[in-house]
Amino acid sequence: MDYKGIDYLRRKLNQKRTRVRLRYEYYEMKNLIRDFSPLIPEKFQGLKEVVGWCSKAVDTLADRVIFDRFEHDDFLIGEIFDFNNRDIFVDSSILSAMISSCSFIYISADDTGYPRLQVIDGGNATGIIDPITNMLNEGYAVLERDEDSSPTLEAYFTKEQTEFYYKGMKSPEIIKNPAPYALLVPIIYRPDAVRPFGHSRITRACMNLTQTALRTLKRSEVSAEFYSFPQKYVLGMSEDAEFNNRLAAMSSFLRIDKDSDNDKPTVGQFSQQSMSPYIEQLKSIASLFAAETGLTLDDLGFTTNNPMSAEAIKASHENLRLTARKAQRTFGSGLLNVGYLSACVRDNIAYERKAFCKTLPTWQPIFEPDSAALGALGDAIIKINQAVPDYLGADNIRRLTGMEGDNG
Repeated sequence: MDYKGIDYLRRKLNQKRTRVRLRYEYYEMKNLIRDFSPLIPEKFQGLKEVVGWCSKAVDTLADRVIFDRFEHDDFLIGEIFDFNNRDIFVDSSILSAMISSCSFIYISADDTGYPRLQVIDGGNATGIIDPITNMLNEGYAVLERDEDSSPTLEAYFTKEQTEFYYKGMKSPEIIKNPAPYALLVPIIYRPDAVRPFGHSRITRACMNLTQTALRTLKRSEVSAEFYSFPQKYVLGMSEDAEFNNRLAAMSSFLRIDKDSDNDKPTVGQFSQQSMSPYIEQLKSIASLFAAETGLTLDDLGFTTNNPMSAEAIKASHENLRLTARKAQRTFGSGLLNVGYLSACVRDNIAYERKAFCKTLPTWQPIFEPDSAALGALGDAIIKINQAVPDYLGADNIRRLTGMEGDNG
């Protein structure tokens, strides 16, 4: 098979790495404010504001997408996940995929030949994807970097072998690949035909709205100085009179004597500036951000209603529920590919992909039902099973409620 080669994949990764790091900066709230207003005083230019909306958009969805197990697991791939800290490993791969559009699972074998699974973010791995199976024909990953972010350990994956390049070594270390695909599996968020490696949850609209919100907060911070202590003025002072403007502090008094003509200046105060325009502008930006991400204003810190029931919360997050369903389908395919190749490594057999077609990844409910919803759900299950005996069994009830019986 003709491969692009490691040099091509290095260049490809370097082109994408900047975009991935930018998304992580927004997620970690370390992004800079692009301020273009000349009206901000110089002493406020270095003021840093922080908005956690991008991280909220990612975490809210990632916390709803919870992997449960594999059904019809004839090859015991769920056991491989359990031995690799399934909860941490799966959650980490899903979170990284939502931020950078794609994360990667590096599969290797320990001293006993059992598979090890390691999550690599989209800024440190790439490859050439098979559009049919969504697995890689060849891949490249940076496994270790030094303090200057220069690679010290690189890996090049093909169908035949995995090559490890250590910094300072001329020839790579080669390990044979027992699986029919490269041992680097992509976990993709919202792929399509144009972008097979998916889209980031932190879209351009999210970043733009975050910048607008940061500028609004910065302007409100500057205006707060005048809001807390309104500006004052003095009219009609004599040119010969001495006036120390530094004395016009919040806790001080002004002493202004009459002149020789027994005249005195007029002291006044400008009207106090209101913070309401900034609050309203920030709320309108939050509304646009909520529409972009499927969240509500309550999620972004603007309380709009009284405490809602579980069903009301579910109804207000309908777009979020649909997005989570879509994410479950694409992530499930990626996790099944991980289990498939891991089984090939464990058994040292190049299984055919179709042998795993009946193995299905299952997920916990996106919204956990409360006590009232459980009662209604129980009545519905009884009526359905009365109409069609044994139509809903333990597995279906588990998917609906997220609860497992004592015998299951």
